[in-house]
Amino acid sequence: MGRFVYTAMDGRGKEKKGRIEAQNEQDAQMKLKEQGLFPTSIAEAKGKKGGGKTKAAKKSGGAKKGKSMFAGGQINLFKPALKQKDLTLFTRQLSTLLEAGLPLVRGLRTLEKQAGKNPVLKDILGEICASVEGGSTFSESLKAHKKSFTKLYVNMIHAGEASGALDEVLTRLAEFMEKSARLKGKIKAALTYPVAVLCIAGVITSGLMIFIVPKFAKIFNDMLAGEPLPGLTQFVMSISDFMKNQYLILFGGIFAFVVTFKMIKKTKSGSFAFDFILIKTPPFSGLVVKASVATFARTLSTLMNAGVSILEALQIVSNTSGNQVVADAVMVVHDAVKEGEGLAEPLESTKVFPGMVVSMVEVGEETGALPEMLARIADTYEEEVDNAVDGMVALIEPAMIVFLAIIVGGIVIALFLPLIKLVEQLGG
Repeated sequence: MGRFVYTAMDGRGKEKKGRIEAQNEQDAQMKLKEQGLFPTSIAEAKGKKGGGKTKAAKKSGGAKKGKSMFAGGQINLFKPALKQKDLTLFTRQLSTLLEAGLPLVRGLRTLEKQAGKNPVLKDILGEICASVEGGSTFSESLKAHKKSFTKLYVNMIHAGEASGALDEVLTRLAEFMEKSARLKGKIKAALTYPVAVLCIAGVITSGLMIFIVPKFAKIFNDMLAGEPLPGLTQFVMSISDFMKNQYLILFGGIFAFVVTFKMIKKTKSGSFAFDFILIKTPPFSGLVVKASVATFARTLSTLMNAGVSILEALQIVSNTSGNQVVADAVMVVHDAVKEGEGLAEPLESTKVFPGMVVSMVEVGEETGALPEMLARIADTYEEEVDNAVDGMVALIEPAMIVFLAIIVGGIVIALFLPLIKLVEQLGG
């Protein structure tokens, strides 16, 4: 047993410092959690015997990590990543096997045999098994496959190993990934319809402008004997001529725009600007905020329930949020908690999280049930995301119909205006 110095928050958000005896840092985290405390920092007490041993152990652990990076003598840098669906299924199955009493290595080998039709999963499980059998921990073995296992996943497995509740943590992870997949699937399904309609509209419009409109242009020139065309017709003819004769410039401009957009999006400032516009622009603003809040609450609750310290959990939430505005807001909260503040006030100061979220977090801190309250927030906002998606789809459908009517109807009217003019001249 070693002695550790800790700094933690109680259920009311007050900072507490003290010492605790534990096997290691993870054991200390779990003991503090049982006392209703959320650790912000834990360090081994100085001046105790065995300090050299701890350092040696750390060095040994580092060596194992380095070894596991090349598990099976192969570099994993260029190997394909596991699909999210396969990772979720693997997590759920491994959890079931461990709950049934199977040792970890035997469970992994069982799943490796079952993965015959999935070579990517089979290879990864084979390397993980070899690494664990060679003396590495499960979490250390997962770090060799960063493309497949996120920092959130690895940290939760690490906490599960330290607490001796790996099967429970795997169950929480599986539930978390399943709910995240449902949320993402719902949003993607909502966006599929308008994107498909826009693509079809683009193909139809391009076909009209490139193949149909030029034929009318020749007819009008012959019939009107060089008389000026109506303004709308001339505008449509000019666009048609550009699309037909300057298509290299058109496609080059589109390509340059896409590449430039992606390059800007990869920068922190560009990503922040894009996400900020999404958060502030209706009708997507409500959906983006609710989805971000649901992801934030679900991830933080899952990590805290697994025994991950609140500072590390906030860091992971920031890295996995998928929205730069939310990520920056979470880091503001992280820095405030590091200084000894609670969660509620920093959350409110960011102006990103709704008032109801701040109030529920404040109640969670006061009652000492913050992870449970965060889970309730996630459930509430996931349901609101479902409702918002349904409402957005109902709004988009008539909007798309009107949009198509304006585009196609505008082209048709532009082509009929010269004919009306010609009929009027013949009647005169």
